[in-house]
Amino acid sequence: MADVKPGSYASDTARLQLFIDAVTDYAIYMLSPEGLVASWNSGAERIKGYAAHEIIGQHVSRFYTESAQAAGEPARALQAAAQTGKYEAEGWRVRKDGSRFWASVVIDAIRDEHGTLVGFVKITRDISERREAQLALQRAQEKLSYAQKMDALGQLTGGVAHDFNNLLMIISGHLRIIKKLIKDDQRGLQAIDAIDTATRRGETLTRQLLTFSRRQHLSPAVIDVGQRIDALRNVLSNSLGRAIQLTTSIDTGVWPVEVDSSEFELALVNIAVNSRDAMPDGGAISIVAKNVQLKAGDIAGDLAGDFVALTVGDTGSGIDPEILPKVFDPFFTTKRIDKGTGLGLSQVYGFAHQSGGTVSVDSQPGQGTRVTIYLPRAKTAAPAARPNEPSAQEVPAGGLVLLVEDNPVVADVSATMLGELGFGVETVGDASAALRALEAGKKFELMFSDIVMAGQMDGIALARVVRQRRPDLPILLATGYSQAADSAQDEFSILRKPYQITQLGRAIATVIAQTRGQGPGDRKPFGGTGQHSI
Repeated sequence: MADVKPGSYASDTARLQLFIDAVTDYAIYMLSPEGLVASWNSGAERIKGYAAHEIIGQHVSRFYTESAQAAGEPARALQAAAQTGKYEAEGWRVRKDGSRFWASVVIDAIRDEHGTLVGFVKITRDISERREAQLALQRAQEKLSYAQKMDALGQLTGGVAHDFNNLLMIISGHLRIIKKLIKDDQRGLQAIDAIDTATRRGETLTRQLLTFSRRQHLSPAVIDVGQRIDALRNVLSNSLGRAIQLTTSIDTGVWPVEVDSSEFELALVNIAVNSRDAMPDGGAISIVAKNVQLKAGDIAGDLAGDFVALTVGDTGSGIDPEILPKVFDPFFTTKRIDKGTGLGLSQVYGFAHQSGGTVSVDSQPGQGTRVTIYLPRAKTAAPAARPNEPSAQEVPAGGLVLLVEDNPVVADVSATMLGELGFGVETVGDASAALRALEAGKKFELMFSDIVMAGQMDGIALARVVRQRRPDLPILLATGYSQAADSAQDEFSILRKPYQITQLGRAIATVIAQTRGQGPGDRKPFGGTGQHSI
């Protein structure tokens, strides 16, 4: 070992100081026992922005945010380092120019040979990029987890929706028969009304779940946002009551959007009713529509391009920050059990995303809530208003309908409705039987088929074969739920189950008129009761 020459300690100290000064990735500096800066390296100057002559002699609290200073965080950090020998933490720090960065901080206490505190060594590293990467990974994981949850919910909902809507179809269909039988029995009529209300509520719950999980069968059409809001204003006013002041502000030249109009209206009603419930003593609700151009990262998600922002704001009680991330979760509600199901905003969420947009909520306790739906700009202009659809009374009755339904009880309900509309009915249970009936030479006015059926051929495949063989035969399809319906909505008219006799009559009248005198481009799905439930 080489001999240690006199003065080598001083030279080693000088070399160490040179090494410290040369470090640029870390801010390394000394503090006095009172927390005053005593030394300053090049890394500290690079990270914090101060030159040595500007900061030496200043208190370390200068690097903390105002809120951290007010909370006494700098003093606590030095006290902890003095008591335990070391203090480690992460948090926001402030540069000379006022900008903030996320810092990893280590403070070591320095004591002499007698144990007396002579100061601190503080090492600070800017880890903003690492933190952003961690947060991005966390957001991606949360997004994946949420997507998986939604997919599982969608599969579950889709699995039961068809059968559940068939059950509702049976209940609602037989209620009409029972109502005729009991005639003037008031207690019986009240019981029927209660069952009918529950049936419609069950239909709405299924619809909202399918919308939230983005498996709802949508019928998108280009609409004029301003016109649609104006048309909905009376409905909203009646739903909100006199204690609520409703105002609308539609910017000039708001772009058209392509959405399912009934889901669009339901989303607005859901938000407005939630706002009403947050203002039990009255208040104001505003609906504002304007054009916005989004860039990736402007709002949650990666949306970019031209969008219409539709904001429903209220002067209500607001939403607690702890609750805000949960407001779109299905069945989450702060209302009493008899006041809501927790599916209103879930429907809004599903509608917005299934329409190619998104939805955001801005709220503070006591400062009201603003829910904004972003819908992509349509590529074409909204069409002019069309004449009203044919009514049930305009059905050209008297002909024979081929009814294809594999559930005998549902078939009985549908056949009864068709009979009341004036049609004769021949019922078959599957696609093969339907093709045999058509080949038998009977003259049918319409084929009315369920989509989901047992056998090798479902209703859509059957309809395609029949259209090739009998292009003159009107075809109407029905479904409680089927993903296959999404691929066929531009080909065939589709009626949602459960349906009422008026909806069935209007659908039949329209599809017959389309087949006889209009092109397939005018076909569109039917269904929905117009009943809104939160």
